Order: sequence, then structure tokens, then C-alpha cells
Amino acid sequence: MEENRFADKVVVITGGGSGIGAAAAYRFAREGATVIIAGRTGSTLEAAVAAAPTGSKISTRVADVSDESAVTALIKEVTEAYGRLDVLVNNAGIGAPGTVEHTDTATWRRVFAVDADGVFFASRAALPHLRRVGGCIVNVGSVSGLGGDWGLAAYNAAKGALVNLTNAMALDHGHEGVRVNAVHPSLTRTPMAAPLFDNAEALAGFRRRIPMQRPAEPAEVADVIAFLAGPDARFVNGAHIPVDGGLSASSGQPRMF
Repeated sequence: MEENRFADKVVVITGGGSGIGAAAAYRFAREGATVIIAGRTGSTLEAAVAAAPTGSKISTRVADVSDESAVTALIKEVTEAYGRLDVLVNNAGIGAPGTVEHTDTATWRRVFAVDADGVFFASRAALPHLRRVGGCIVNVGSVSGLGGDWGLAAYNAAKGALVNLTNAMALDHGHEGVRVNAVHPSLTRTPMAAPLFDNAEALAGFRRRIPMQRPAEPAEVADVIAFLAGPDARFVNGAHIPVDGGLSASSGQPRMF
């Protein structure tokens, strides 16, 4: 790992209190960044800071990404406090089981409010500041946005929206020096996925489908986020990188031999 690659850089990570968000915060901090993690629960954010590597420059802001005014205020506060914004990681996300027929309107709206609206609100507020410094956005999507799942209609639709929003922003803002890319994990060992890890049958099914035969660790996704935000990816724009152990390499057909 190259040391201090993000020295003097300011990074905002939504959903930064646990899982992939916290792992990304630690990765950026180890490389010299000043990191601001945002989330809905102050105690969760503080616990993430307490677990950070020694010497990390990580601070917290309580904000719900589905609240337009809160997200706008978050970006304004950060840029006023630190004088710049170099990287926005749109990581906050939620899921909910259900087919279209069995998803109520409130659940549908809530999933979209966090997984799609939150990305829109944060990106819109951040873009003028990113433009000034040649910064970038990394969106955390899901393989569920690249293809469908059984019984996850709202999550599939919202993460699918994130995919094409990433494409649109890459087209609209690449010429302004702002790169926009996305990572798409499969099953990752996070609090959001905890119910799956408690389900032996579901976990076995994932192991059968993932060529590497295991879920991802949050740090493995964070490493790809850091790559996309760093100088080695300076000509990468509009990219979608599955971080899925080879899951999406399959045609979808069952194993035949």
C-alpha cells in the first residue's frame, strides 16, 4: 500500500459507521486523508472512530442521506470546516425483501430515498467543491443493481438506478475533471447482511454461486474504493467494478461438468 496517497485530501463517506463505510474510512485514513463519516446514529459513528487505526483523522457528522436539507448542510459544513472536498463515497444503503406485489409503498419509498435519493442529494451538493480540486465520487452499488434477484424488487430497482446515475454523472462531469465510478459488491460481511450469515442454507447457496466460495470482507471492497479514488485510476470514469469473487462472471446457467 502506498503511504500518504491521500495526504491533505478530505473524504466524506456516507453510511460510514460500520461495514464497508467504516472499512473505507480506515483505508483512507491510513493513507493520510482527513475523513468525515456520516450516518443516522451518533453512537455507531463514535464506535467506528474508537475502532480506527491509531493516528487516524476521522470525525463524525450525524445526517440521514434521505433528508435533502441534512445532506446539503453536511457538505456545506465540511467544506467550510476543511476548506475543500476531494472524495465523496456514497455508501449509505438499505434493503428490504419483497416482490412488487408484496412491497408496500412506504417500504418502496424508503429504499429509494436512501439508495437513490441520497446519492443524488450528496452528489449534487458535493459537485461544485469536487470540481474546484479535480475530485471524484465513488458510489457503492451492488451486484443486485447489475442483475435481478428473487424477492428484492425495491432494492434491485434502487441499485439499478444508482448504476445509470453513475453513468450520467460520469458523462456530465468528466470534462470538468470530476470522475464518477462505482463498486458493486456481492455478499459482504456487514451488519446489513447479518441475517444471511445466520441462515446456513442461504450462506451455502452463496458459496456454491461465488467462484471464490466465500463472502467478501468489508476491507476488500474498501480497497477497490480507494483505488477508484486514487491517482492510479486517474483516467477511469464511468466504470462499474464488481467486487463479488467472480459471481457476475457466470452466464447464470447451472454447473454442468
